[in-house]
Amino acid sequence: MADQVVEAKYVTEEELLALGSDARVEVVNGEIVEMSPSGEEEHHDIAGNIHDLLKQFVKQHRLGRVYMDGLIYILSESEQGLKGARVPDVSFIRKGTLAKDRDRRKPIHAAPTLAVEVMSPDDDPDDMLIKVREYLAAGTEQVWVVYPRPKEVHQYKRNEATVTTYRLDDTLTADDLFPGLKIALSDVFAVDEETE
Repeated sequence: MADQVVEAKYVTEEELLALGSDARVEVVNGEIVEMSPSGEEEHHDIAGNIHDLLKQFVKQHRLGRVYMDGLIYILSESEQGLKGARVPDVSFIRKGTLAKDRDRRKPIHAAPTLAVEVMSPDDDPDDMLIKVREYLAAGTEQVWVVYPRPKEVHQYKRNEATVTTYRLDDTLTADDLFPGLKIALSDVFAVDEETE
């Protein structure tokens, strides 16, 4: 008896969009996967700090666009549908990467130039490493994984085997993406005292 070949069923872009803009999902191996809730205030503070620091620099130097959580990036697809789609906490896309006439209501069919992921207590470290590899394989130049505890940022670069670890007293740099940018990690993990 011959083996029967079963074709993998991948989610389509239409099915993904039908879930609505409030759905917190990604596509992993062609299947929709619910993202862990990032309801922690600390998570949002850190992502907001990084977004604000990057946006100010990127806008001043006209380097591209910086986005907050919610933007879907299609990292891999086939004729059958989507294989991988991710939603980073913060992302940057270099100027000139995207078509000006694209439909801004749909996911971006490209990898972000930079993806920033803030680890939540419910995130599995192995899953995060898989996510980092997916970004880099799809063309993302850098991925920053932010660990609220022990207040570290791990910087992965596409064509480098080593990971750079920045600690609380360090200054993060990324001259290949943002020439001259210096981010003090104390600013990444800062809490707005005026609202406390």
